[in-house]
Amino acid sequence: MAESGSKKLSIVVWIGILLFVVFYPMLISIYVFLPLFIAAMSYLFIQGLEQGRYSYILVSMVYLINLEVNLSLPLFFTLISALIFYVTIYPSLLHFRKCKLCKAFISVLILDLAYLGALFAYDFIFNVNSIELDMILLYSLVVDMLLVVLL
Repeated sequence: MAESGSKKLSIVVWIGILLFVVFYPMLISIYVFLPLFIAAMSYLFIQGLEQGRYSYILVSMVYLINLEVNLSLPLFFTLISALIFYVTIYPSLLHFRKCKLCKAFISVLILDLAYLGALFAYDFIFNVNSIELDMILLYSLVVDMLLVVLL
């Protein structure tokens, strides 16, 4: 009997995750004050790669691609930035094995700054204007860091 209840809860959680992944990026394109969660989802992607959890990888990939499509950002840019971070910088952060919070906090900070730096470089190279730096992006960075700290 208890197993049936946990199975129903699991289905409800997955439906909630699916609704968030599909509809939240659409809401961001309408309500620009909502946080983007770029670094938090990129960190989830990296954790999925590190731990071999395909559900983490799938959820984060769908979210990030959906976000890029809805905000007219370069396609697969967040995933490429996250993979470059995972290959180059993340191995040096493994020294923080005992302090998982430190590793998560530093990873999210670097992921967000690296993505924004890559996006500004993309804008400069191709002479386009994808995104403007304002207080909303800094707000999004703070919310990303708080989300990773809380979870």
